[in-house]
This record gives sequence, C-alpha cells and structure tokens, in this order.
Amino acid sequence: MTGLEQRLRELTPEVLGGIRRGIEKESLRTRPSGALALTPHPKPLGSALTHPHITTDYSESQLELITGVHAGVGACLEELTQIHQFVYHVLRDLGEEMLWVSSMPCGLPADETIPIGVYGSSNVGRAKSVYRMGLGHRYGRRMQTISGIHYNWSMPGVTSEQYFGLIRNFRRHSFLLLTLFGASPALCSSFVAGREHELQHLSQHTLYLPHATSLRMGRLGYQSDAQAKLAVSYNSLESYAASLFEALTKPYPAYAAVGIRNPGGDYNQLATSLLQIENEFYGTIRPKRVINPGERPLHALRERGVEYVEVRCMDLDPFEPVGINEQTMRFLDVFLLHCLLSDSPPDTPQEIAALGRNQLRAASRGREPGLMLERGASEVSLVDWSLQLLAECEGAAAALDAVHGGDRYREALADGRRVIGDLDRAPSARVVDTVTRDFDESYVAFIRAQSMQTRKALLALPYPHALAQRFEAMAKASVDERRRIEAADTMPFEDYRQAYLSPERLG
Repeated sequence: MTGLEQRLRELTPEVLGGIRRGIEKESLRTRPSGALALTPHPKPLGSALTHPHITTDYSESQLELITGVHAGVGACLEELTQIHQFVYHVLRDLGEEMLWVSSMPCGLPADETIPIGVYGSSNVGRAKSVYRMGLGHRYGRRMQTISGIHYNWSMPGVTSEQYFGLIRNFRRHSFLLLTLFGASPALCSSFVAGREHELQHLSQHTLYLPHATSLRMGRLGYQSDAQAKLAVSYNSLESYAASLFEALTKPYPAYAAVGIRNPGGDYNQLATSLLQIENEFYGTIRPKRVINPGERPLHALRERGVEYVEVRCMDLDPFEPVGINEQTMRFLDVFLLHCLLSDSPPDTPQEIAALGRNQLRAASRGREPGLMLERGASEVSLVDWSLQLLAECEGAAAALDAVHGGDRYREALADGRRVIGDLDRAPSARVVDTVTRDFDESYVAFIRAQSMQTRKALLALPYPHALAQRFEAMAKASVDERRRIEAADTMPFEDYRQAYLSPERLG
C-alpha cells in the first residue's frame, strides 16, 4: 500500500464530508457592442466596500461575485447562480449592460481611461483605490481587467504544514488544470495595443496561439518581471512569510522612482516596495486565513495558521452560464485532495524556476502534440504526466463518492481522461473552433454572443420575490455599513497609510 492509499484509508467519512468550498468570480461589465462599460458600480448592487457577496475587483467596471462557504458543490453553485440573477436583474433595470463571460477582456479603451475601483471616502476605501492606482502604474490597467474564478477549499483537521504540502504539489501539477480547463486561447487585439507579444493573427482584431490553453496564465496575463525575481519558498509557513516580508518592506528601485505621491499631491501607490500589500503577489494558489478588521493577511497567517487555500488559475468557462460547472468543481475537489495526501518533498529554487517554465509552456502550448515538461533532471510529455496524475487521483475520487453517494467524482475524473486523450475536447480548443467556424474568426463577436445568450438564460430563470428582497436588503445594509465606517474615521489618510503598512503590523 502506498503512502497516499494509507492516508486516504485513515480519513473518516466525517473529515471527507467536512470539505468546504467557496467561489469568487470576476467579470467585466460591458456594453451590448462588446465595449467596456465605463459607468460607476451600479448603486442598486450596494457598496463595493462592504457587500459580502458583490464587490469590484481592479476596475469599477469589473464585478466580483463571492459565495459563502458550502458543504456541497451543488449548494455553492446555486448561490453563485442566485448572485448572478440579482446582478442581471439590476443591470437589466438600468439598461443594456451585461457580464463578459470570458477571462480575457472585451474591447478596451486607452489604458488611462479604464476606471479603477472606487470605495468611498473612508481610509480603508481610499487605500483600496490607491492600491489599484499603484497596480496601474506598475503593470498597466489593461492587465488588471483579466478576470478569473478563485476556488477556496478547506478540509477539517489540516495543519499549516499539510496545507503547504498541498500547495507545493499543486504548483507542481497545476499544468493539468490549465490543460483541462484553460479557456482563453485568444483575445481582442486592443488588449496588447502598443505592447510586444508573440501572438498570431487569427483575424484583423483577434490574436491567438494555435495550441494555447490559457493566455491569462501565460506571459500576457498576471505575470511580472519584477515578481519573477521573487523566489517564494512554500516549504513552511515561516519560509513563505519570510519571503513575502522582504518584498513587502524593502523599497524596490523602479517603484521608488514612481514615488508615493505625484507633484500635485495625489497618491500614485501605497508603497514603494516590490509588493504594496500581500494581494499583489501573483500565484496559482495562495494560503489564506480570514482576517480581522484592519489586520494584515500575513499577520493573520503567522498568528493563527492557514485556514484554507485559494486556487487562482481557473479561467472563466464561456460555455457555462456562471463560468464554472459542478463537474469542474468536483474535479478540483479530487485534485486538491490528491495534492494534500500525496508525498510532497520540499521545493528548491531550481524547481521553482522549472515550475514557472512549465506553467508558461502549458499556458501557451498546452495542446501542442508531443509537448514536453520539465520533471526533475529529465523531461516528460504533458499527456503522459497528466494520465499518470489522473490515475493517481482515482482513490481520492472513489473516497469522495463513497461519502457523497453516486459516482459523480469518478465521472469528473473520467471526463478529464477523455479530454487528455483528445485535446480537441478541451475548452480552449472549443473556443478556437467556435470562433473560427461560427464567428468569422472574431473573438469579440463570439464572446459577445455568448454573453448575450448567458444574460438571456439567467434572466429567464425563476426569480422569487423573496430572493430579490433578500439581495435588496443586503445592498441597503452594505451602504449603511459603508457610511458608518466613513463617519467613524478620524485619522488623516497619510497616518492611516503609514500605520497600516508598518512592518510591525506584519507580525
């Protein structure tokens, strides 16, 4: 019996049944034409600062919809659908805006006209906007309009050390998720206007790579040359915290040159360090902990340990109304359980660099026949490695089916095997095929049509009055809470900024 099989056998049904998951899903608001909506965050949705389920991500035009924590996959997806229903009914009542159903953005205006999120006059609200201003200076605003789905996952009794073992394995094997679920092989040429890139023309305004799975997770996505120098170790909470501490406290010359404020006194960024705050660190997965008001995330981790992990490499699936389906969520449960229970040797700087190269290969060339990935001192084909991982996941899928009944976890795994066996089944291949066959090779035309179809489908769902009332009450309560926070503020913003960013607050 392998160590993986032994650890699986030791898990009780109560522990396996105690797995919890939640979703955070980003989407741009767009006009019917497929252009970015430049309107403010709709007032009937409530306050983006304080609403528990509806906020904005980088841009004022970029909604982020957040579920609670759920014991069941179906219940989680149901709540995500209900949040979408409320949003779509509000957007319909206000006009013709819709949500863009792809990770790569719609037609974008000039970089400086993309509106950053606005959160009111409180110190915490201003800090959120200044942070976004800093991201714009550092990476450009277009990059920040990329959207994705974050899958938050936990299991009872898991220690910080075990979560970091999961994270190391996830980083080793996340190429499989990009291959199976990547859905951003093409984009609108407005996204790269004025930038160097290696994309090919599919048509005049559509760029792509023939075998790409997820341009979002490749060189054009959430990548940073500055952060590439940051070799964060995931060998322990201590090593992870130490890696981030330096990036959060040591001035970085290129960002120091930008300065905290411009000559007119307006803020350019929160800090001149490599990372302004913890959230700026881009990774495929993060260790997380619910924080107390005003607490720094790194302090929370150091004080109370890892509570859950946040999977960050999932594209929006344009063929699914809310960007993800139950089958994909079940696959993620199996994959994360396998990552948790498998042996997880310490990472090294050499392995970290190799994993970065593997990610870029899988993102830009994941469907290329014969593609090889680095594994230790040798290379192995992506398909062979994927099939090996899927075989190793069978025990985890069977264990979850035994707890929940039926065979839906094993069926999710079988679906993965079918895709690896025929990569033309992958969402990324379906996107390229549909754009080419049905939409005159226009990415924007395809996603616009999918977005309109999704809007129509979600508005057609039953929408009980009680559901609308519940969300309307939440929206009103969030505005009241934002006003309370603003009224309670007495500290000047600069004092607040310095206090929040002080190294002592990091623990």
